[in-house]
Amino acid sequence: MALKSTVFKAELQIADMDRGYYGTHAVTLAQHPSENDERLMVRLLAYALHAGAGEEPLSFANGMTQTDEPELWRRSLVGEVELWIDVGLPDEKWLRRASNRSEAVVLYTFGRNAPLWWTQQRGALERFANLRVRQLGAASTQALAALAQRSMRLQITVQDGHLWVADDRESVEVELVEVKEARER
Repeated sequence: MALKSTVFKAELQIADMDRGYYGTHAVTLAQHPSENDERLMVRLLAYALHAGAGEEPLSFANGMTQTDEPELWRRSLVGEVELWIDVGLPDEKWLRRASNRSEAVVLYTFGRNAPLWWTQQRGALERFANLRVRQLGAASTQALAALAQRSMRLQITVQDGHLWVADDRESVEVELVEVKEARER
């Protein structure tokens, strides 16, 4: 018998002073049986960092179960992919496909192996003009995982390049490093 996904509900109160965006979002996301809390929270953080940008809303795709979809995306009214957001340490082939299918691609890497992965992949990924790579500190994402609950109320604050995520119990400062900026096409 196959295991079912676990449903998480989150209310995100976002204050992104760097972008001038302030909003509240009710988000429902499914945690695949093979996904840990750390990865789930990175997906939720990626949502918060891109919420409110663009005319169309972000939506969670089927990145864990469909090999041709990201974790999050923003699609135009005619179905074109405007923004492709993924998390983890994908291979160059996957990112090339994403880069060809979307106007902009943002990748959030995390975990102990993320710096090593970037060192190994950097040469191949530098050629993708529309790819932006952001690296989250391992200690930060592990602390985020501790905030995971089936029902969450989180405050996300971004100011002067610093990022904090808090619930009613604790606050986590998230280390976020831009390792590759997207170039203008």
